[in-house]
Amino acid sequence: MSTKLDGTSLFTGISSGMNNTYSVLANTFKDGVTLANLNSTDATTALTSNSLGTSFKSYLTTNFSTLDKNHDGKLTADELSSFTNTLSTTGISREQLYTLGSSTGMSSSLLNTVIDYFDEIDTNKDGKVTNAEIQEFGLRSQQEKQRKEDLEKMLSNMSTFYESSAASTGSLLDYKYLQDEET
Repeated sequence: MSTKLDGTSLFTGISSGMNNTYSVLANTFKDGVTLANLNSTDATTALTSNSLGTSFKSYLTTNFSTLDKNHDGKLTADELSSFTNTLSTTGISREQLYTLGSSTGMSSSLLNTVIDYFDEIDTNKDGKVTNAEIQEFGLRSQQEKQRKEDLEKMLSNMSTFYESSAASTGSLLDYKYLQDEET
């Protein structure tokens, strides 16, 4: 990994996408963002005419009862904000990454890396990854890459040194013995 792996853009993108989708829907339906409104063609039309996809709408529809905390049949900006804050603090599941992550406009390499290494990133094994876990994985990956590069460089240097200093059937210690014999 040449750059620091950071999940901030992942969580920011999801939050932004959810909020943009909600704003368009809230402006479209004066009676509120209800499940019936989410399922209407007007919702899809409103989103696509505002250059927004329907992935976030689909997520809102599928998870409506969970997101509607006060169970009044309407999603509010506060309920959505509470959800996105919860995602940021408690993490995001693999399923949420598949559903929401690809719609954020973030780097596909970041999303693919997090999905590909999800189980390694999820160090507390709660089925969710947090930004802190993503950053820690990035740091561990960078350290491992550096360790491998250092080892390869050391082996390359040893090989160069060894071939010019001792017989090919000997060891590095042979060089010391050869030096002792010359003095």
